[in-house]
Amino acid sequence: MSDRKQFIIVMIVAAIFVGWLGWRGAEVISLNQSLKDDETVGNYPYQHRVLRVEGQTAIMSSLRSQNVGTREALITIFPSMRNLSDNHRDWQRAERELARVQAKAGDIVLQFPGISRIRWELDSNWYHLTAMQNQNDRRY
Repeated sequence: MSDRKQFIIVMIVAAIFVGWLGWRGAEVISLNQSLKDDETVGNYPYQHRVLRVEGQTAIMSSLRSQNVGTREALITIFPSMRNLSDNHRDWQRAERELARVQAKAGDIVLQFPGISRIRWELDSNWYHLTAMQNQNDRRY
């Protein structure tokens, strides 16, 4: 095969790959816009979002994981809850609301063609950025 034919084949493969990446990026942008447009999900203090799509699975951000419990997540969102006792009704209300919003975010994403599963992933970047912002707020 000549150098010219090899070059053309490489360029075609590269163009297909770049097009696929662009399409996947547009898909994530569209999914996240749908989450922002929803009144319940869009107005919650933490913005659930699609991080990436792998096949038919949307990987979504979450404040909870096996290592980070709901209490820590809620204290990060609502610092004033830190001083409430564990059995205070505001804890129960906040836990139910977080679960409801996260479930609704998942339902919105599952309505999209080509998405059949959700996998939740801890949003450690959000925790890091929030901690940095809190440090800056205390300085001023």
